[in-house]
Amino acid sequence: MPVHPAIAARFPLIRDLQPGVDVDDVPESALAWFAPYGDYRLPDVAVEDRDIDGPHGRIPVRIYRPRNASGPRPGLLWNHGGGFTAGDLDMPEAQIVGAEIAARAGAVVVSVDYRLAVGGVRYPVPVDDVAAAWSWFRGAAGELGVDPAHAAIGGASAGANLAVAATLRTRDAGRPLPSALLLAYPALHFPTPALPDALAAEMRELPPMLRFTPRMITDITAAYLGRITDIPSNLMPGLANLDGLPRTRIVVSEYDDLRPSGELFVEQLTERRIPVELTVARGMLHGHLNIPPVPELPEVGRSIDFLAAGL
Repeated sequence: MPVHPAIAARFPLIRDLQPGVDVDDVPESALAWFAPYGDYRLPDVAVEDRDIDGPHGRIPVRIYRPRNASGPRPGLLWNHGGGFTAGDLDMPEAQIVGAEIAARAGAVVVSVDYRLAVGGVRYPVPVDDVAAAWSWFRGAAGELGVDPAHAAIGGASAGANLAVAATLRTRDAGRPLPSALLLAYPALHFPTPALPDALAAEMRELPPMLRFTPRMITDITAAYLGRITDIPSNLMPGLANLDGLPRTRIVVSEYDDLRPSGELFVEQLTERRIPVELTVARGMLHGHLNIPPVPELPEVGRSIDFLAAGL
């Protein structure tokens, strides 16, 4: 299907904006691009902010619990996206996804505010934070009301990368693995695999602000690693040995330059005989989990349901 008409109708607002534009620099005439698509209210879940210990200092986390839940619940450690240089616990991809999965799956979801690759921070610091958060999450399962046998890790975009990287580190250390990997439009390869010709032609019609061009991917990698040579396999997990990873669910956006990375990762996991399921969010762009799951855009809710079912 084409880009969802409710989203495509707003393309003229941002047609002249370039990739990487800061939200603070968006002209007033384009601000309607960020307006809600319908009425939305966060589900009624208990929310708790906490700091946990990490190798580089305290790591803020936000915990979402179903109200009046009893007995061990499935759990998810969730990591937002933002190109390794942006994002926080308040962005929809962190807050809405965390609350919705907690409500829909009856799960305890912990969202991680890992350190960003800004101000001199580089790889592996964000992975260090996510790996430390996983170790805490697994160790605190009893306190959190999580069943350790059903404790998963996941994330969106760069956060999906960090979730896989932390899982690889956990595997290599011989520690208990997550029960599942739950990934949304992951960025797992450098360079990013090419789009099929037909999809590439459609993508060229999108406003430049919505693209992840090869130049952008190179710049994102350079910001995260500090160079674009000698790429560690744990920085782009699609380059790593994937043996022993847990079962995986991946949702990709139909119109996304990073879609081939998620699809190639499915092939790689399949080659290693790791159970993997893929769904394509039809008519959606990269980052579509930053849109609340309103009836006007049912694919957003379907993506959340797909991830929640992995618990």
